[in-house]
Amino acid sequence: MAYLKTLVVYYSRSGTTRKIAEALSEALNANIEEIVEANGRAGFFGYVRSLVEAIQKNPSAIAQSKSDLSSYDRVVIGTPVWAWSVSSPVRAYLMANKEHLPEVAFFCTLGGKGSESVFGQMQSLAGKAPLAVYAVTAGEVTSARYGAGLAAFAKALEPSVSAA
Repeated sequence: MAYLKTLVVYYSRSGTTRKIAEALSEALNANIEEIVEANGRAGFFGYVRSLVEAIQKNPSAIAQSKSDLSSYDRVVIGTPVWAWSVSSPVRAYLMANKEHLPEVAFFCTLGGKGSESVFGQMQSLAGKAPLAVYAVTAGEVTSARYGAGLAAFAKALEPSVSAA
C-alpha cells in the first residue's frame, strides 16, 4: 500500500474538535497542528464573538501555520460548526492556504445540524472537493460513541490499490 504523508489541522474552542483531531491523527498516523488565534474566545463574550463572526462569515486573525503544506500529500481539516457555518479560525486558515493545499478531507463537530452547509463552505474556501467528509456530534464525542464513524472516515482516506 502506498504511504501518504498526512497533516490533520483543526480549530477547537471547547476541546471537542481537538479530541476528534487527536484520534484521527493517531488513526491516520498523521502529524497534527492546531490553528492558533491571536485573541481567545473564553467565556460568554468569546461565545458571542464566535457566533457573530460565523453569521457574518468573517475570518479571524490566526497565527501563521507552522507546517509546510508542500511536504504533505493530503490535509485533513476540522472545524466546529458555528451557526451552520465553518468557524472563523478555520475560514481564515483555508483562505490563507488555499493555493498551497494538496488533497483535502474535512471533518466537523456539531450540536446537531449544519454539517452539509459547513462542508460546502469548506469546499468553496479550499477550492477543491474533499476526498471524504465526517460529521460527529458533541454528544457522540462526550459519550465516546464516535469510534465506528471515525474508523470509516479513516478507511475512506486510505490509498486505493491503484495508488500503490
